[in-house]
Amino acid sequence: MGKGLSLRHRLTASAHRLDAAELEADVEKMPCAKVRDITAGETAVVGGRVRAVKFTPTANVPMLEAELYDGADVLYLVWLGRRRIAGIEPGRKLLARGRVGTYNGRPAIYNPWYELK
Repeated sequence: MGKGLSLRHRLTASAHRLDAAELEADVEKMPCAKVRDITAGETAVVGGRVRAVKFTPTANVPMLEAELYDGADVLYLVWLGRRRIAGIEPGRKLLARGRVGTYNGRPAIYNPWYELK
């Protein structure tokens, strides 16, 4: 019966939901925490896929933002003083480590250590 539900789920779920479930399963195999389980102030390792990258030129310091999605939630990776980083592009999987803070009300890691997957 469980297999029938799984097949039914696969046949009726949207491509977005299937992709998110597959990504979440991939992230569970990585040596990292889920974004929803981390709290501000702690040092954490998170993994997922970059969904968007945005360069924000400011008067003082340029800033590169990457939206990291783990299949269930989003965390922002923010590099100060950077315009571009080779390999940080939409669709790329990575692990990131650093102290968790907030950026625009969402969890974020500033100037994280990262490993491209």
